[in-house]
Amino acid sequence: MNDLRSPLAKVKGLGTSSDASHHFWLQRLTALALIPLTLWFCFSIALLAEASYSNVLAWLASPFNAVMMILIVLISFQHAQLGLQVIIEDYIATYRYRLMAILAVKFSSYFMMSLGVYSIIKISFGGR
Repeated sequence: MNDLRSPLAKVKGLGTSSDASHHFWLQRLTALALIPLTLWFCFSIALLAEASYSNVLAWLASPFNAVMMILIVLISFQHAQLGLQVIIEDYIATYRYRLMAILAVKFSSYFMMSLGVYSIIKISFGGR
């Protein structure tokens, strides 16, 4: 009986304010994680002797580089999904359309994460 939500919020199925603070902190943590990952990526690509197709494939075949690229893909799509969700919640007033837009963003984000991780793993194990 410690539910502090209003009766209207219970009927609408809206979450508590702790959901918003969790979302806020998760968005900030993903942004912080992207700083060193992006710097690593930029310096790593800049230090390649030649950015030919075969050199980039050989670079990505390294286990460290593959894991770092997987982290970039996962964290950047998660960060983008969180940011787009905030924009959708702010600008779409109708609950049904807002829910459909959020679900579309989440599903497409998870699809792109899966596709990116699959592609990196396939390349790192020698597939083209």
